[in-house]
Amino acid sequence: MTYFLEYTIPAASDDAEFEFPHDEINSGTTIPLSETDAEIVHTPELPARTGIVGATVPEAKLEAEQLITHSRASEASLYFDPSNSLQAGVGTLVATFSEGRGWQDA
Repeated sequence: MTYFLEYTIPAASDDAEFEFPHDEINSGTTIPLSETDAEIVHTPELPARTGIVGATVPEAKLEAEQLITHSRASEASLYFDPSNSLQAGVGTLVATFSEGRGWQDA
């Protein structure tokens, strides 16, 4: 079974932001910000969609919870998606996770 976890990673502190160059011509190239003329994008959070290994929903939830607890995310959504899409919201929503409340089945 193929599961995906969608969550948002906040910056390290309230006044911090992620910074990365936006260059459509040289996409996929990683260079230090100080060495690029590309537009610099600032954002307080980053969306993520990560594949989760698990043959069953309980196994996927356990694996997903491990990922959540090792990130700064406080909420997440678990999707079943046999198409293996990296697009947000694709698949069937299985459950949502909120810090302090745990999993809520969809």
